[in-house]
Amino acid sequence: MKRRRSFVLDEKDTKAVRLFAELGMPKNLAKTLMYISQVEECRSADVEQGADLRQPEVSVAMQELRRRGWAKKRDIKKKGKGRPVHLYKLTQDLPGILKSFEKEKMKEVENIKQDLTQLNRLVSTIEKT
Repeated sequence: MKRRRSFVLDEKDTKAVRLFAELGMPKNLAKTLMYISQVEECRSADVEQGADLRQPEVSVAMQELRRRGWAKKRDIKKKGKGRPVHLYKLTQDLPGILKSFEKEKMKEVENIKQDLTQLNRLVSTIEKT
């Protein structure tokens, strides 16, 4: 990540986003994850700018990160009236999240193998009749 007015995703981050996406993670989620993994805490607006995403895309990605238990939200009340500012941070480091993602993908692979085995058995009995 390079520092400008705020952080932006660099070449390595973009490659990681591409690999996560090829493994089935939504691209916007991967971009958000890569951005937030490299800052202590951030606002949605920071992610929008740094990961080149629109506000609804960041909102959906943050909800998914929180649903998976990978991120948490903290509210800071503004002075006067208005909505609080939401700050986000990861609950574990990127290697820990990758381990969790890898486990999820390996389970999918095992399920595919089991389905293929069942399908092979079924097809072989159908051809014999």
